[in-house]
Amino acid sequence: MKVWFITGSSAGFGLEMVEQLIARGDAVVATARRPEVLAEYVAAHPDRVIAPRLDVNLPETVEAAVAEALAKFGRIDVLVNNAGYGLVGTVEEVTDAEARAQFDTNVFGALNVTRAVLPTMRAQGAGHVLNVSSIAGLVAGATFPLYSASKHALEAISEGLAASVAEFGIKVTIIEPGGFRTRFADGQSIRLTGNRLSAYDEQLNGTIEWLNAINGTQEGDPVKGVAAMIAVTDLEEPPLRLMLGKDAWDRYQGKREMLERDFERMKDVTLSTAADA
Repeated sequence: MKVWFITGSSAGFGLEMVEQLIARGDAVVATARRPEVLAEYVAAHPDRVIAPRLDVNLPETVEAAVAEALAKFGRIDVLVNNAGYGLVGTVEEVTDAEARAQFDTNVFGALNVTRAVLPTMRAQGAGHVLNVSSIAGLVAGATFPLYSASKHALEAISEGLAASVAEFGIKVTIIEPGGFRTRFADGQSIRLTGNRLSAYDEQLNGTIEWLNAINGTQEGDPVKGVAAMIAVTDLEEPPLRLMLGKDAWDRYQGKREMLERDFERMKDVTLSTAADA
């Protein structure tokens, strides 16, 4: 039986993961800002499920949730940094406050939880960290630049984390989903900049219309996506990255081709900057 510590457990991937892990017999620390929404799972499985209150932006709640998890189960085998949201707004529109809030949750929040859990994993000599990024962590768009930037940052942190903790038996996997039929597109996990500029109305209105249109019809099945995330933790040598969804794969291919074109086109310039012998 593995002990899982999950942030953002009240909806979407997080809630689906809670349900699948209970079904497979694992122990779950299902954290959320509103843990009362998870009361039925705790009541049904009091020996295997707890639901501490945790706000990734409040370090004291992180420390308390980790302490409660260890008091109950004595260990944490898998940490899933799933809490986050998406900010819609072009670079010129997004304010400093909005940008900082985006990074506070998606980046510093994940750092807060990871730093709180790592001492336990190091002492165990084992553990697995799943950081839920996005295909946006590889490919940025016009109206999600700060969300993409936060996921780019999470990917870089995850790469560095993997390199630093491998010697302690801790593994790291970055999850990069495309569009899945969670509540992300229905406004529950999306915030629109409050600094709208008319010059970008067409772009932002188009994004809002797109989100409304795809809500509930995305290509990705969250049941299958979560099953893949869980399965990767059973691998002896899990990958550093796990991309989920055909749309994610297609966007990655476009980004890879763009990088190759740019780098190859400017290769002579790149190599010409070497110092003379």
